[in-house]
Amino acid sequence: MRIARFVVDNDPMYGIVEGETGSEVVTVIKGDPFFNGVEPTTIKYPLEDVRLVAPIIPRSKVIGVGRNFAEHARELGNEVPESPLLFLKPNTSVIGPNEPIVLPDFSEEVSYEAELCVVIGRICKDVPESRVDEVIFGYTCGNDLTARDVQKGDGQWARAKGFDTSAPLGPWIETELDPDDVTIKGWLNGDLRQDGSSNQMVRSVRELVSIISHAFTLLPGDVIMTGTPAGVDLLNAGDRYDIEIEGIGRLSNPVVRR
Repeated sequence: MRIARFVVDNDPMYGIVEGETGSEVVTVIKGDPFFNGVEPTTIKYPLEDVRLVAPIIPRSKVIGVGRNFAEHARELGNEVPESPLLFLKPNTSVIGPNEPIVLPDFSEEVSYEAELCVVIGRICKDVPESRVDEVIFGYTCGNDLTARDVQKGDGQWARAKGFDTSAPLGPWIETELDPDDVTIKGWLNGDLRQDGSSNQMVRSVRELVSIISHAFTLLPGDVIMTGTPAGVDLLNAGDRYDIEIEGIGRLSNPVVRR
């Protein structure tokens, strides 16, 4: 099931996206699916007539995982960490499909990172790996943008990873996905730059969720960005980066500098 968040006449709402590519219809859901369940109404819109926004604005946090693909760690001259390298992004970093990535004025080296993202469905803590599926609402595409020069200069990652617009998410949440072997691809201006699979992760999605839940209490709507395949490079104003994850869909964002 594909759960989207969209706007009609400036009114945000959730809906279920159904149908074949090019002729999809979105059925409005009553209330918030994270707290009210997925209860469809009789109201429907052609998908092309609505504006998709970020499928979730985390009420609490976005949790990133660094260097979870060995080739990506190597391309940046890093070793794979013995323990998961975790960081936080504020919810103000989140944007949705086709919204502009705004390059911050304090950085000249912002890079893209296509990532499979986990959306948590219920409050949980210390989740054993065997029960992780019970706490996952679904999956979406994400772009973990990073100001590389700031990351090196600051010595910690809050500003480099958490600036406004640094966490595009979308186009919707897919609730039925086996995350163990899905392709993760990214295109810079139509040129394929990243081409990996979740089966290349150092730590699997379920392992990560379990480990993270031992560090942080996870709340409904929290998002975990699970790491990026090799092929990262820098963005410039005027670029567009597209991310496609098998079984979910495509997230596309233009890049601007203001």
